[in-house]
Amino acid sequence: MKATSKEEKAISECYRRLFKAATPSADFDLLVENATIDDNGLKHIPFLEYELEEDKFESIIENVIKEFKIRSTHKAPFRVTIMLGCSPKTKI
Repeated sequence: MKATSKEEKAISECYRRLFKAATPSADFDLLVENATIDDNGLKHIPFLEYELEEDKFESIIENVIKEFKIRSTHKAPFRVTIMLGCSPKTKI
């Protein structure tokens, strides 16, 4: 399923909030800007260097879903996109 423009904005905002709340705190836009680029032109962000408590992680995702009014049929794919993307690792 292809994300809509609104969902793309929500994904970016979700990453911004996740990295801001992570330890250490980071500016997601700067991470993207300073990312290394591989031979295939893909950006690599050192996202595993950042941690976030699982409950905060879930709360941020849920708040973004509500704020951007992500359709109920798109909520699960949205979550999967965030979790399998470049989000900070979670800790209990």
